[in-house]
Amino acid sequence: MTIRAASSHQLASRLRSRLDGRVVGPQDPGWDEARRAWNLAVDQHPAVVARPGSADDVVAVVEVAHSYGLRVAAQGSGHGAAPRGSLEGSVLVDMSGMNAVEIDPHNRLARIQAGAQWQDVVGPAAKHGLAGLSGSAGDVCVTGYALGGGAGWMVRRYGLAAGSIRAVDVVTADGRLLRASADSEPDLLWALRGGGGSFGVVTALELDLFAVPELYAGVLFWPQERAAEVLEAWREWTTDLPEEMTSLGRLVNVPLLEEIPEPLRGRSFAVVEAAWIGDEAGGSEQLAPLRELGPEIDTFAPIAPPGLAELHMDPPEPVPSAGDGMLLADFPSEAIAAVVEAAGPGTNSPLVSLEIRHLGGAVDTAAPEDGAFAAVDAPYLLFAVGTVMAPQAKQAVELRLDRVRSALAPWDGGRLLTFAERPDATGGLFPDHVERRLRELKTAYDPEDVIQANHEIRPAA
Repeated sequence: MTIRAASSHQLASRLRSRLDGRVVGPQDPGWDEARRAWNLAVDQHPAVVARPGSADDVVAVVEVAHSYGLRVAAQGSGHGAAPRGSLEGSVLVDMSGMNAVEIDPHNRLARIQAGAQWQDVVGPAAKHGLAGLSGSAGDVCVTGYALGGGAGWMVRRYGLAAGSIRAVDVVTADGRLLRASADSEPDLLWALRGGGGSFGVVTALELDLFAVPELYAGVLFWPQERAAEVLEAWREWTTDLPEEMTSLGRLVNVPLLEEIPEPLRGRSFAVVEAAWIGDEAGGSEQLAPLRELGPEIDTFAPIAPPGLAELHMDPPEPVPSAGDGMLLADFPSEAIAAVVEAAGPGTNSPLVSLEIRHLGGAVDTAAPEDGAFAAVDAPYLLFAVGTVMAPQAKQAVELRLDRVRSALAPWDGGRLLTFAERPDATGGLFPDHVERRLRELKTAYDPEDVIQANHEIRPAA
């Protein structure tokens, strides 16, 4: 439903009477900032924005929204908003103010509120020689990332971030605050570990931390004219690697921006990024075959876990973009040729980045009971993205994304929620038996479909 202006004002007033946190309506100063997603190309128009300060506030938001016949959509950092449907009939719950983090070094656990970002976790954990399964950017909300799977720089050794979830505090559609763990609401925990945010509004998580005393990580750069050679060598290199090495092959078109260092600014590269859980000597030994190709730039060095957030060179501020991803059942020479032909040198590709991530290792060994998406049987993952400063640019990027997906269709291995950026049905995101169980659990916990996620699980018919 769409809520009228008068009703929107009434809704905001009622929420203010129940919340300690802030409520922002369309008539209020700061409305455009409050409703903004991290991807500036996503134009969100919720009924109101609520900024809770506690789990009790979240309960109040769910109760009030339900009484108005509205849905509830939670948002942390605003990443991953592109696939979500219209918010006109929803209360957007901005969880960013709930960002407290507690590190339990003895039990190797992090207890975090739902709005915490990875940069809020990795620094405190590193002081104890520990690390969480963070992604490639420090400003991504931990909750959305982990609920959607989460494939980061240690994925081959420790698996997806979803598998590291030990407990979840969640407000369900009927306003109950539940704790989902192995001992309480285990079916709900199973759904939340990789099934996304359709089952309630998460207020806190408990995540496993891992002992990571040493890391050796960096980027190798070659001119993009060598893309086919570099990707072929990288693919061959990945066929026999220890689980301690996670890497990706990537085509990068660096924008011509003053804040970008001169050696990279405005140029196009084929790169390999990698992180080795271990010392420099061991990492260098593993990298030797790639270094034989004579990279133009080599940034590998020993780093602490917080340094992983700089490895991928993600933009530090929100930008307008369009992107999409897919799992790859294989990445043979024919697929490499298809990628280079679709978006490589000489194609004038508008994509800023096209990357192929290497999975395998611990990613394909998790047990089914570990979560809805605890394991991936595809060995590679594609993600491509371009900036879209104008409508014409968006159309060009979307067409190129279609071209890349079409070129790689013979090796299509499905989707991973955190790398699926287009509005899409859940088909292809989960095996049929997993989707059936998720829909049954959605029906059990949210039969009226109150909770709105970016990739929605609908109640069973």
